[in-house]
Amino acid sequence: MSQDGDTPPPPPPKPPVNEFHPALAVNNIKTAIPITLDYTNVHYFTWVELFENHACAYNVLDHIDPKTPKPSDISDAFWTRLDAIVKHWIYGTISVDLLNTVLSRKATTQQIKDRIKDIFQDNKSTRAVYLENQFNTLHLDNFANVTSFCQQLKSIADQLANVDQPVSDQKLVQFFAWSRV
Repeated sequence: MSQDGDTPPPPPPKPPVNEFHPALAVNNIKTAIPITLDYTNVHYFTWVELFENHACAYNVLDHIDPKTPKPSDISDAFWTRLDAIVKHWIYGTISVDLLNTVLSRKATTQQIKDRIKDIFQDNKSTRAVYLENQFNTLHLDNFANVTSFCQQLKSIADQLANVDQPVSDQKLVQFFAWSRV
């Protein structure tokens, strides 16, 4: 029993919250996103598709898509930790040159993703001219086999479509037939 003037002991501290999130389980981002985004071998739209799909699967889309609401069931500190993890995923899937361009102290993942988007989207017309030139100078003789030639042809055609300069199927067939001559 306590005597007058004695205060009851303070309650025991609450146990620490053991927050777990699926994003914490990702050990190697390169297994999910096997390409490296860089200036010269541009696969921006492929990279975006893979990255957004991965972020959706691991429930962190809110870090790269401003339309996705931030979950209300996690603390701000834990959200910041997840943001650092997703930013680390970006850094692990881009070239060193691109990393040096977008790296910024205290930037959020959304800000880094927006910088990357600006780099690859702001020069669509220049990129289209470059890709058209690559497309038009492809020659089957420069490839080990027809399969690798067709893969490169498709890759460039996809990149042209991504900069609003799609290549029709008819043009692809004609180009392929012409290259075999």
